Amino acid sequence: MYTFRVIALLLWFAALPAGAGDASNASAVRRALEARYRHAATLKATFYEQYRDGKGGILAESGTVYFSRPGRMRWEYESPEKKLFLVDGTNVWFYVPADRTASRSKLKESSDWRTPLALLTGKADLSHLCRKIEAVETKGATGASSAANPTTGNVTLRCSPRVSAADSEDLLREVDFETDADARLVRVLIHEAGNAETEFRFRNWEENVVLPEAIFHFAPPSGVAIVDEATLAGAIH
Repeated sequence: MYTFRVIALLLWFAALPAGAGDASNASAVRRALEARYRHAATLKATFYEQYRDGKGGILAESGTVYFSRPGRMRWEYESPEKKLFLVDGTNVWFYVPADRTASRSKLKESSDWRTPLALLTGKADLSHLCRKIEAVETKGATGASSAANPTTGNVTLRCSPRVSAADSEDLLREVDFETDADARLVRVLIHEAGNAETEFRFRNWEENVVLPEAIFHFAPPSGVAIVDEATLAGAIH
């Protein structure tokens, strides 16, 4: 298993000043994203996730993700293995049924880069985590690039995150966000140290769908061991 990286900088667009590059385009996309998700009480989408370790190794997974105000989310991994990543507003849970183990950490203490995305259906100013945002080239299916893909209408924004002085390694370098012509998030590409990359692709976004309250609460099945995140830190990557 590998550490799940954030797809979570989405709402940062609404609060960040545009950096170098096409500032007006970046600002327009940022405003469109804000308008798209501002009034969403719940969200649902299918996702495809691929991790490339920079040495030729690839891991791919897929499933369904749910969001609910205020600041909760549920990632149901369905292929190739069932897993669950859940933020209930207070705790962050990661559960692998086959391992009979669930990890738990406080939301404010979680090192997982996805946790801020739980604020997608809440209110937060995360601009202090990103030093600039700019419009960059959008790569098409054939590898061709342009600031805005004329075929799809997609635009890509790049976030350069701030690095804490306490960090011993710069693990996260840049995060690219691709939006479609309707300002929906369709792709996130996280550039990490050592040429590693984590990519998320989203489809079938649904807004304000009725979601059972129970899906945002984790009840450990009988016989499942509960451990804290620090215990698993060395095992999950």
